[in-house]
Amino acid sequence: MTSTSHKCRLLLFACSILFSSSSPAQKTAARKPLSHPSYDFSLVEKKITGWVDSGFYQGASIIVAKDNKIVYEKYFGSYDTNTVAYIASAGKWLAAATIAAVVDDGKLSWDDPVYKWLPQFTGPKGKATLRQLFSHTAGYPDYQPAGAHPDNYKTLKESVEHIVYLSADTLPGARFKYGGLAMQVAGRMAELATGKDWETIFQEKIARSLGMKCTHFTPVDETPGHNPMLGGGARSNLRDYGNFLNMIANKGMFGGKRILSAQAIKEMQADQVKGAQVPLGEYVEYVRATNRKDIYGLGEWREEVNEKGEAVLISSPSWAGAYPWIDKTTGVYGFFLARISNAKEGFNSFYASPVLPLLVRDVLQKGTLSTSVKSGYADVGGAQLYYEETGKGDPLIFIHGHSFDHSEWDPQFYEFAKKYHVIRYDVRGYGRSSMPVELGSSMHADDLARLMDALNIQKAHVVGLSMGGFITTDFLALHQDRLLSATLASGDVWSGSPGPAVPWDEESIAKRKLEIEAYKKKGVFQNKLEWFNGLAVRNGKPIEHIRRPIWDMIYKWDAWQPLHVEPRFLLGTSVVEKLKAQNVTVPVLVLTGDVDAGRKSKILDLVPTARQMLVLNAGHVSNLENPQDFNAKLKIFLDSIQSK
Repeated sequence: MTSTSHKCRLLLFACSILFSSSSPAQKTAARKPLSHPSYDFSLVEKKITGWVDSGFYQGASIIVAKDNKIVYEKYFGSYDTNTVAYIASAGKWLAAATIAAVVDDGKLSWDDPVYKWLPQFTGPKGKATLRQLFSHTAGYPDYQPAGAHPDNYKTLKESVEHIVYLSADTLPGARFKYGGLAMQVAGRMAELATGKDWETIFQEKIARSLGMKCTHFTPVDETPGHNPMLGGGARSNLRDYGNFLNMIANKGMFGGKRILSAQAIKEMQADQVKGAQVPLGEYVEYVRATNRKDIYGLGEWREEVNEKGEAVLISSPSWAGAYPWIDKTTGVYGFFLARISNAKEGFNSFYASPVLPLLVRDVLQKGTLSTSVKSGYADVGGAQLYYEETGKGDPLIFIHGHSFDHSEWDPQFYEFAKKYHVIRYDVRGYGRSSMPVELGSSMHADDLARLMDALNIQKAHVVGLSMGGFITTDFLALHQDRLLSATLASGDVWSGSPGPAVPWDEESIAKRKLEIEAYKKKGVFQNKLEWFNGLAVRNGKPIEHIRRPIWDMIYKWDAWQPLHVEPRFLLGTSVVEKLKAQNVTVPVLVLTGDVDAGRKSKILDLVPTARQMLVLNAGHVSNLENPQDFNAKLKIFLDSIQSK
């Protein structure tokens, strides 16, 4: 046994204590955090730090590589370079690769039926193929039935002896049902085909070749609450799993040596659901806002596919929080290592971790912004607002909606930069900007004025959608002298509160805290789904072309606002009297999706000179639903101002 392997085994003992009794993990000398100078990973760091600080994880770590070079490596809480943790379903990918190696050797075929190796399996369960066992389409039960002994047997032989008597759920290939029992049968087939036990196969075919000295399937994880072994019982550390991802990303090659054939990698990443019925509410539907059916390969999820149906974002998420992924669109692979220690407040690690590839994409995108785009942070007093600006001409500022960020304006940012100096920013409490302080005294409209000061902008055209429209209305009431024009899209007067004119009192704070507890009890992710469906579903049908961009923003959103006693950032209903008390002389446009044409805009009564235009075939998020017509109507309005 090498000293490194001995250290890993000692750390396994420490991790076992960590995850069974919640005591601190063993600490060793930590590797210095690594971050590529071209990229700012603060978005990723903020997200993970929030999870650890909230007590969901005692520690965590992440590694990100781009074009086979590590660009980010960071350890949080009790985790360090030697931390080994059970990775639950992230081990499915390792198991699939191990089976693929046996197939490469010609000792198994993906199309071998179970009965060929295990003749005691008869009927539909015996006819299921190795391919179906590893794609959750074999028709087997997902787990042992309630009340039965959990599948934590010490050997696959013993495990299979307790699976053979279970009834099939359905015919092979008929239905996708995510679980782990079928993979136990597949592992036993590999043992019989090679004459070796599963751990030996894995070590000889995968682990040793990749230098994964701390990664094992045995001893079997006996942590209560899940079924281990192939489908959920592996343990690993950050660098070990990173080596595995490097091999998969390089089509089976690692360090100049072939570990798996290119065909094996292709099979693992191909659609293996093959027409099986996929129930509503499966993982990919939730985290990537798509109802595709080609969602699973062999031991890995096909989160995104290209126009040819080829997987471009693949992963193996776990209930524990561990999340490995490969993003072919950016040349990235990454691994987030964590194990849930307290699933409080509705936190769901299985659905939380997959936000990481989206944040990493944002990091890389910012690192490769066009040289014509300037980005930075403006100090607005107690907060830093992230902004981007490009183009020349009169200033034109876009303000995003609630739960969104500056990327909402992608269809407008570069288009209007052809004629204007365009600025988009993250409102305080959203995106890259600073989080607020409960019961603070700041206002979004004043933040905008200070942002303009920081950018040396005296006056600007301001366009806001939804919450951005409320902010624009407030800005009209408080800083009309800073406006060239004001455009309000799907939002004018916020009626949800009286604003700072009526401060929070003990009774309203107590009521608000009850609302926060109810929100937590339901769970942030579930609340986000409901909010998302309210925006991206109309008359019971999804608005397909806006689902992904809207969901990505909501998914990344920190949800600070519904989890806190939020300051009175908006004037609320008190803006009505303020507008009545002044003479509005700047041009005002109300942009309304024609779906909402029947809803009366309050601003049209408060500002008699305001104009209204309808954006065709659009609802609340009109700039994304029909960006062509939104842009056309906004251009007409802005051109009419310049021509005067």
